[in-house]
Amino acid sequence: MTNASERRPGYFERLGTHRFRPTAHAVGAWRGDEQHFSPLGGLIVHAIERVRASEQRPDMMISRISCDILGRIALDEFDVHVETLRAGRTIELVEATVVISQRPVVRARVWLLAAQDTSTVAGGDPDPLQHPESLQPWNMSSLWPGGYIASLDVRPVGPPQPGRTAAWVSTPVELVAGESASPLASYVALVDTANGIAVRQEPTKWMFPNVDLSVHLHRLPEGRWTGLDTSVVFGSHGQGVTSTVLHDTRGALGQAEQILTVRPLES
Repeated sequence: MTNASERRPGYFERLGTHRFRPTAHAVGAWRGDEQHFSPLGGLIVHAIERVRASEQRPDMMISRISCDILGRIALDEFDVHVETLRAGRTIELVEATVVISQRPVVRARVWLLAAQDTSTVAGGDPDPLQHPESLQPWNMSSLWPGGYIASLDVRPVGPPQPGRTAAWVSTPVELVAGESASPLASYVALVDTANGIAVRQEPTKWMFPNVDLSVHLHRLPEGRWTGLDTSVVFGSHGQGVTSTVLHDTRGALGQAEQILTVRPLES
């Protein structure tokens, strides 16, 4: 058994079957008393996978993860409750709710689809990104504060541009300290970083937090790198959209969308 002193740091510590505590690595980029949503998104997948492991349905694959952020995600202990909304032989719908101080702060719904061999008709992927090992790191802490951003290894594919950047993201930090997480949970834990890599305006002058994250997958990720090929659009009435083609080192594997609330910071 691994000694506690030898454990890698985690974004979260488990306190019970459904209860967790965020660590300093989970601190958000907008406020120091909030969690960054990105690792929490991965934890939601981790919690769903642990519940479903007892159901012995390895033929069912998570294919869509849709998270609504219902309010401020305080840097505090929380519970994750998982419920099956629609059981089925080939299609299932599962819901996970994150609760802090008896208040739901995130509600996520996940579609699971039966795995089948469709290799003879597979196709349509965009071109792969340049491999991350050949790229130089980018210190995102020069742009964003917070423990989550500081925990990342970010490798941009070319110079980051306002509203348009492709980059690889990985981290040495475990999702839950002392626990193994699946490649999918670890991958999803980095996807919400997309809204921070292609900023259109300086975050010291404008706020543009996302109120949701929707991930659609046509295959499951592999390896330790999350590839984000991201475009950001701001509208003229306070809304914005962050759109991302998702990659691993094999190539594209899906898409992510985030709706933003865009507003100037008070001076």
